[in-house]
Amino acid sequence: MAEQTKTLRIKQVRSKIGHPKDQGQTLRALGLHRINDVVEHQDNPSIRGMILKVRHLVEVEEI
Repeated sequence: MAEQTKTLRIKQVRSKIGHPKDQGQTLRALGLHRINDVVEHQDNPSIRGMILKVRHLVEVEEI
């Protein structure tokens, strides 16, 4: 059988204002632009690394 990959639903819950520029760039790379934006990405190590960098600005749900 084919392996099912998990999907992550990522929601921005805090502003990037007042945080280092690289954290704002990470939010943009994830596809988040403003508070309450939600994106879905396949679960992989690069996405997990970006989430770890901005974990205080986002909420993550596995679906």
